[in-house]
Amino acid sequence: MLDISRDIICRLIILAREFHAQEEVVIPENPVNPSGDWAQQILASHLDDSTFSEFSAMVRDLEPDQQHQLVALMWLGRGDYSLDEWHEAVSYASENASRNTPQYLMAHPQIADFMMEGLEIFGISCNEE
Repeated sequence: MLDISRDIICRLIILAREFHAQEEVVIPENPVNPSGDWAQQILASHLDDSTFSEFSAMVRDLEPDQQHQLVALMWLGRGDYSLDEWHEAVSYASENASRNTPQYLMAHPQIADFMMEGLEIFGISCNEE
């Protein structure tokens, strides 16, 4: 069902945590601007951040269907979809895909937690066992 390497997802989780732990990164939980471009504007000032750059490069290196799965994984972990609705979530992510998948993902302050929770729903852990 999940066609992305566990190691890649776990590395993305680490990078997301590192990025959002920085004091200068402030992404509002409830943005004032409902148009959706607020995330682009906020993240534009962080494009030269090495953590953000690595995260973006890793996401862009994924095949489009894997990028859709990554978005769906975040939604799964956030509780927007259940595991039974996985294919629906991936399909919706595919239908609404943009070139800005890394920015979309990173614009969610809790992305690392959501992705970790999504992995756990699949029975996958980032802990070495």
